[in-house]
Amino acid sequence: MKKIRWKNLSLASKMLLEVGMIAALLFCMNVGFYFQINQSMQKLDNVYASNVDMTLLADSFEAVQDNVYEYLKVKSSDSLMDYYQSEAKYREQLSKLNDKNIGNSVKILEKSIRKMSETYLTYTAETVSAKRGRNVEKYKAKYEETRQLYGYIQSAMDDLNNQLFKNNSQSYASLRQVLRYLEVTNSALMLGIVMGGLVVMIYITKGMVTPLKDMAETAELVGKGNFNVKMPSTDAEDELGVVTRAFNTMVESLGEYVDRTKKSMEKEQQMIERELLMENHLKEAQLKYLRSQINPHFLFNSLNAGAQLAMMEDAEKTGIFVEKMADFFRYNVKKGEEDATLEEELEAVDNYIYILNVRFAGDIHFTKEVDNTVIHRRIPSMILQPVVENAVNHGIRDIEWEGKIHLSVSRQEDSVNISIRDNGEGMTEGQIESVLAGRARQETEQGDSTGIGMNNVISRLELYYERKNLLRIYSDGPGKGTEVVITIPADRREDYVSDIVG
Repeated sequence: MKKIRWKNLSLASKMLLEVGMIAALLFCMNVGFYFQINQSMQKLDNVYASNVDMTLLADSFEAVQDNVYEYLKVKSSDSLMDYYQSEAKYREQLSKLNDKNIGNSVKILEKSIRKMSETYLTYTAETVSAKRGRNVEKYKAKYEETRQLYGYIQSAMDDLNNQLFKNNSQSYASLRQVLRYLEVTNSALMLGIVMGGLVVMIYITKGMVTPLKDMAETAELVGKGNFNVKMPSTDAEDELGVVTRAFNTMVESLGEYVDRTKKSMEKEQQMIERELLMENHLKEAQLKYLRSQINPHFLFNSLNAGAQLAMMEDAEKTGIFVEKMADFFRYNVKKGEEDATLEEELEAVDNYIYILNVRFAGDIHFTKEVDNTVIHRRIPSMILQPVVENAVNHGIRDIEWEGKIHLSVSRQEDSVNISIRDNGEGMTEGQIESVLAGRARQETEQGDSTGIGMNNVISRLELYYERKNLLRIYSDGPGKGTEVVITIPADRREDYVSDIVG
């Protein structure tokens, strides 16, 4: 039979043996402590049980006397029944008292009470019998004897109860000392077992910790590039022995592999950093390029219209017009490098419509309906104005009926919907697909456009929210108007904060 050696056991088996040994010792100690405490508690419970029994006996004795008196007074069947019941109960409790000759003050009192009580019950029975026979002189005489004996018995019961309490108090104090001794003894035993267990565990685990410590030191040297070190050889068959031999084998060929890996990782890291840098530069260039496409002809034509208005009207209207122009282009320049709130975007649309109505004699009929709880949500700048501009230039500019544009902003369950609807020329399915695909070109030669087309808006929405299909176009066909719907997702933290503030 092959002998089992400690060094050949697995780490799990070694740890199980260590923990199991300490756990078994603690369990045995706790079981012994439990039984000792349980026995002591039972003794404590029994200490004052005699006082409780004595109190119950005194209560039954008093009930017999009261029931005898009640029967003599009223002579009813109920009072007679109460007497018989209390007498039976008192006799049952008397049977628990001592009736033997024992040289103990408590036992002597018990025997005396039992003898007097038997005589007392005989007197009560004769008293009740005389009352039932209507022998007045007899039951009065017997009742007087009963009452005198009742006083003697009650006094004896008080003496016995006091004696029991005195004895029980002494027993209770002794049990308290025993419990305190048990507490100190068991605490010392537990401390001894724990300390002994720690000593045994340190001794046993030393054989496991030392190889791990050596391996950590060797691995640290290997990590610094020293591949000429090895772990001390071992013939142990546990996991540490297997790992030690595998570690030594690995170190032998690790130097060349680490060099190749390091060079490869450096090249790969450089490529990744270059790609990320190029991607960031490209994204930043795209945003700057898309945000900077504003036609200077629009600015010049609008300011010329303001100059002409100044010669035709009062300075007040001209001042308002120039102020609106200034606000519009100030917003455009300011927000060229950042996002904006929905409230700022709506104000830019209002300024734009005002400028157009000055230029085209109020032909632009614009209305809006806005949910004010979402106006503080942040969105890309210069998003709404280009869509409204598109509705003016390609929707209602050349129609023969009264052109109207309606903008609405509403909160949905997890997003905000912005709708810009006109009653103009409408679009075909092919035109809608061309615009959404970015194939439609913005005509800027006439100078009536800011130069920010629909493809610009779509691109900036996709770059800002990193998702597609945020802008949709609907039309029932030529002559039936067009609706552009922009969906603002509710997945940016600052949006939630802005909604709460709003």
